[in-house]
Amino acid sequence: MNMTKSFLSLLLGTAMLAGCNLAPKYERPGGAVPATLPQGGIYPTAPTDAVDVSRIGWRDFFLDQRLQQVIETGLANNRDLRIAAGNVLQARAQYRVQRADLLPTVSANGTATYTNNIFGAGQAAGGGVGANPGASSSQDIEIYQASVGLSAFELDLFGRVRNLSRAAQEQYFATEEAQRSARISLIAEIANAWLTMASDQEQLRLSRETLGAFEETLRLTREQFRVGIGSELEVRQAETNYQGALSDIAALETTIARDQNALNLLAGTTVPQEQLPTGLGAQPASRDALPSGISSEVLLRRPDVLQAEHQLIAENANIGAARAAFFPTISLTATLGTLSTALSGLFKDGTYNYNVAPSGALPLFDFGRRKGNLDYAKASQQVAVATYERAIQTAFREVADALAQRGRIGDQIRAQSTRAEAARVAARLSDARFRAGIDSFLTTLDAQRTAYAAEQQLVTTRLTQAGNLVELYRSLGGGLEERTTVTPSPQ
Repeated sequence: MNMTKSFLSLLLGTAMLAGCNLAPKYERPGGAVPATLPQGGIYPTAPTDAVDVSRIGWRDFFLDQRLQQVIETGLANNRDLRIAAGNVLQARAQYRVQRADLLPTVSANGTATYTNNIFGAGQAAGGGVGANPGASSSQDIEIYQASVGLSAFELDLFGRVRNLSRAAQEQYFATEEAQRSARISLIAEIANAWLTMASDQEQLRLSRETLGAFEETLRLTREQFRVGIGSELEVRQAETNYQGALSDIAALETTIARDQNALNLLAGTTVPQEQLPTGLGAQPASRDALPSGISSEVLLRRPDVLQAEHQLIAENANIGAARAAFFPTISLTATLGTLSTALSGLFKDGTYNYNVAPSGALPLFDFGRRKGNLDYAKASQQVAVATYERAIQTAFREVADALAQRGRIGDQIRAQSTRAEAARVAARLSDARFRAGIDSFLTTLDAQRTAYAAEQQLVTTRLTQAGNLVELYRSLGGGLEERTTVTPSPQ
């Protein structure tokens, strides 16, 4: 029992010594971006009831139920997201392996040894006087041993093992944030792909409607040419518009098929027909109550920024491990067991024994290997600092770009809507004046082309507005929550 207490006291004492950490103190880099996001001028004014976008669940942000269903399917089936989840599992397993080095590996062993000694002529087993000089003999020896102990356990006096464990832990956290970032990006990509398909469906509807108008104009010019009141030039010009609309329809049908293929890839499966968009529609597909004029501190919570910070902390810990390599490595091998010549007496009093064998090693000449490892760790830490700052700057630019577009997209929509309406009226009036013989056919033809182009541009601008809301939602870190009690108020 006393030996057991001594053994445990030794382990406790060595554990208490392990308190030194040579890693540099971590301080989050600052000053890479301004304290607040851009505001004033082209940028929109912040609402008084601005909410934290990252707390708005994607089911509450996206309003169209079909789009919600496609996003849900993508989150369950997208292969890139599964790869990200697998990377998290790998990093967690690697962290567990590295963390295990902080504690000794305790193993139990049992051995039985059977030995037979043969004594030659003139050598008695006891070697005593009076032994028969002409005889030989043998003796069986049995030894039973059971022990429990640890082998070559490194006493982490200078924090090498703890820093390696911390680095593995931070890499694990980084992969978790990478998975969260992949989730946000996937939601945004699905939404943009769905909206793009909706826009192309709208363009196809517009082209088919315009084709009908162009076909009627072509029929009229052909009839006028047949009766001698029109020219072949007018027929050819009308046919140019008609064939251009036919070409647009064929191209859009191909584009829509490719849109669906892209959406299927993001969803990880074939999206059912009833979940596909038929057009942009009158109702918006997402909410429009996103804040602006907020502190740039919100960017520090973005998963990609957190991923870069965890990697920076990991490199900080690697410096501590590299520094600890300049100090002696002390390891301990210890066993506590019992030894007996009879199996029945293996655990009786007086058979216990222990063995403690500490050892230390310090390389004297390694030709700069440890110095090179330390320099590499320091350089990696500098790279990680720059990577972290670049991640923040990239996030700042993405949000600033989205805010800049948001500040004027409403003006674009209003101007383009007015332009499209004016072009439609102009085309209708020009057609009436042509039929009445007041204007030339060239004026009517130009008015029709202008109206068609204005309608197409309006659809494109509406897609830009919808995509801007998705990008602002993504760049501010939204999309991690499924549901939330926070309901943004409309502006």
